[in-house]
Amino acid sequence: MEAFYRILKAAVDGAASDVHLKDGTPVIIRINGELIAVDSPFPTVEWMAKIVETITPPHLRKRLEEEREIDFSYFVSGIGRFRTNLFQQRGQWCLSMRFVKTHVPSFEELGLLEQIKKVAESPRGIVLLAGTTGCGKSTTLAAMIEHINDNFKKHIITLEDPIEYVFEDNQSVIEQREIGLDTLSFHNALVHILRQDPDVIMIGEMRDNISFFSAMSAAETGHLILSTLHVTNASQSINRILDFFKVEEREQIRRQIAGTLRAVICQRMVNMVNGKLTPALEIMINTPMVRKLLEENRLDKLPTAIETGMDDGMLTFNQSLFNLVKMGRVTEKEALAKATNPQALEMNFKGIFLDEGHRIIS
Repeated sequence: MEAFYRILKAAVDGAASDVHLKDGTPVIIRINGELIAVDSPFPTVEWMAKIVETITPPHLRKRLEEEREIDFSYFVSGIGRFRTNLFQQRGQWCLSMRFVKTHVPSFEELGLLEQIKKVAESPRGIVLLAGTTGCGKSTTLAAMIEHINDNFKKHIITLEDPIEYVFEDNQSVIEQREIGLDTLSFHNALVHILRQDPDVIMIGEMRDNISFFSAMSAAETGHLILSTLHVTNASQSINRILDFFKVEEREQIRRQIAGTLRAVICQRMVNMVNGKLTPALEIMINTPMVRKLLEENRLDKLPTAIETGMDDGMLTFNQSLFNLVKMGRVTEKEALAKATNPQALEMNFKGIFLDEGHRIIS
């Protein structure tokens, strides 16, 4: 295990975000989004089996035997905490480990906008952090919780699979519950959570209709719900949620979403000119206009509502990328590669802006 711990420490010291191990290939770490092979002996089947035996939590061993893959948190004294996924490929064990930084970054450190802070201060409603895997949703969510913790006296309960950031009580009281360790399942925890007197509930991920229905019920009774969702842009989030439900249920659920949604914040990580990463953001706020579109099932108009809602704090990916380029933080080439509509963004760089009818407006 000494070699394993040395690999983890070297990864942390080298500012790696992830470590990947499988037998017969180099140890791989990810730094600033790039995969890099480590100069170390290749893992063997026997070595990987020893690691699996050592790091698998006792309460997950039966599940690993039955399902062949598990998620859990793994802590090494003097090195840190890792969000760990253990799985098999070609019948052999593989490990993917993401380093969980003990310091919860601030809004300023992450390059987040002022309107995100205002969303975090919402007294009630559902706030969704959206994006693909690895886009920084969990980190932004952690920054929002830490902002509440630093400034408001709230009771915060998190449901996570596994725990990623560890919070210390400040102004708020925080309880972090790990699925499989502190509660049997998201469903089981959500059944009882309103009896635990929370003000803010963080659900690690919206996975099914049960979790979202529970979130809506809690929001309707005056709670702030924070969670994540796997979609590529903010306007698609509504259809993704509706997909959780049966066709005959969707009309009622859509109307409930209109009444309980606070905001959807979607992220894409972008390479900056200094070699670091920053999030480009798309923000949809549930303004009266957005609520009306939801109630009337005019979901195809949501992108236009976002594009024209800058005064309400809304933002499209193209607008976010345009601003990052103008601030000198991102190159035009990188912005175009990450844009939702590269052709429109290229025209913006030339000073041409179009309205929804494709007329030049400035």
